[in-house]
Amino acid sequence: MTVGFTYIALLTESSVRNGILKWVTRENVHVDRTACPWLIKRFIDKRAEFVFVPADKIGDVVRRDAAIPFDAPDVELGHHGNKCSFDAIVEKYHIEDPAILKMAEIVRAADTDPSLASEGSGVEALMAGVSMIAKNDHDSLRLAGPIYDALFGYCKMQVIKEKHASELEKMNKKERRVFLRGKINEWGDQ
Repeated sequence: MTVGFTYIALLTESSVRNGILKWVTRENVHVDRTACPWLIKRFIDKRAEFVFVPADKIGDVVRRDAAIPFDAPDVELGHHGNKCSFDAIVEKYHIEDPAILKMAEIVRAADTDPSLASEGSGVEALMAGVSMIAKNDHDSLRLAGPIYDALFGYCKMQVIKEKHASELEKMNKKERRVFLRGKINEWGDQ
């Protein structure tokens, strides 16, 4: 199956014509299939549209809509080795934000191996809960968005703590909080 490599030729026709890219993945989203749309909307295409179908229908959507497949078998933006689809998107689109790189470790842990990052089990539990209360896959994305926003904020804080460890050691709890919030606000987002 070469679905992941055929979309490039199709992009110039229908997807670019209307200025909105469609992305397609397997239905019944969980960790990687909720994290990837968050990443795509935040760092690649704010207007992206997502289609969720049975795995055997992904090729049809790619051909019909020039959709970009992700987190599906045998696609470029899927699992490769011990890396998940979130990693593949970060690499392909050269996302170098240090908080996103840290977040990728957590998403990978949640999706493939909880031993990679302790936070992974929490993210997996939250996404399991989201999948139980959501009406459908699009609703799962809506509910998961604020969770990934918070995780991104947490990852920013972790990067800042590592960079400013010696300064933070000299501060009391309130000063640390003010300092960290200030640095996070300076960070700037996509």
